[in-house]
Amino acid sequence: MSDATSPAPLKVLVYSDDVNTRQQVILALGRRPHPDLPEVEYVEVATEPVVIKVMDAGGVALAILDGEAAPAGGMGIAKQLKDEIYNCPPVLVLTGRPQDAWLATWSRADGAVAHPLDPIELAQTVVTLLRSRVPA
Repeated sequence: MSDATSPAPLKVLVYSDDVNTRQQVILALGRRPHPDLPEVEYVEVATEPVVIKVMDAGGVALAILDGEAAPAGGMGIAKQLKDEIYNCPPVLVLTGRPQDAWLATWSRADGAVAHPLDPIELAQTVVTLLRSRVPA
């Protein structure tokens, strides 16, 4: 139940070609990843063209991109978003393994979490990135 004083929800894009990966992310984070932050509204995306369209439209507080998605991996999309969108919102890349964190750095992602997803690590990383977008 929301009232006029409730802050607008934060829009979080979740990209993966695998519906199970998208659901894991959403279930791990829930509607409110932290009590200090507004509720989250998820935009599930399964293809690269839709990611670009949604990000170009604006209003996204955080993009979570699956680095293992096919045919377009999240790291390549992250690099493209960071190169092409002025003041691009934070991007979190889900990597195939912890050793792939350097690839996330190459992609200019603001954070990386490895598969299999640890819900606590994912939530902590997401909260840190969202706090950078929410006024105190």
